Amino acid sequence: MSCLRPSVLLQFLTTFISVQWMPCQSWGFLRWPGFDGFMKLFVLALLWSTFSEIRYITSSSMSPTIGVGDRVLIEKAKYYFRNPSRNDIVTFRAPKQPRSREEDVFIKRIVAKAGDYVQVQHGSLYVNGIAQNEDFTAERPTYTSSLTCVPKGHVYVLGDNRNNSYDSHHWGPLPVKNIIGRYVMRFHKPSKP
Repeated sequence: MSCLRPSVLLQFLTTFISVQWMPCQSWGFLRWPGFDGFMKLFVLALLWSTFSEIRYITSSSMSPTIGVGDRVLIEKAKYYFRNPSRNDIVTFRAPKQPRSREEDVFIKRIVAKAGDYVQVQHGSLYVNGIAQNEDFTAERPTYTSSLTCVPKGHVYVLGDNRNNSYDSHHWGPLPVKNIIGRYVMRFHKPSKP
């Protein structure tokens, strides 16, 4: 009967070849997290809310790149370390205009930076006199805009759905200080069953 002692049985089970591959020998990893675990979770949630956010898209101004009803992940830390660049898709607070409120947040594509000359004519966007190849737009613009020099501390933003977008061709260059963050990825709207 001495071979049935718990220590012999336990030794047999821990040395048995099919049990040895298990990454943990105890089930202690399943215990409830303590104060340290909650603090780590709190710090992670605080960092997430400080440096990123998820936004719901309500307009078709960025179609076909981003559709109505899509949710987008925005990261807010990148522009602390570098300036915005062309083709970045950004969210920003609306500039003071009669049609917009201060709490409105838009999402558009940066097409020109400070010092660039921008003009829309003959259905094309021209930056510094060069027609841009934009295969991401919904259709060619049907409007014409005057030649604009983007001042220091500003960017020029347009929606990908150029003919249905309230953007810089209406209210001019956007101050960089209005930018909230940069688009990272989108989540498609759920399909209806």
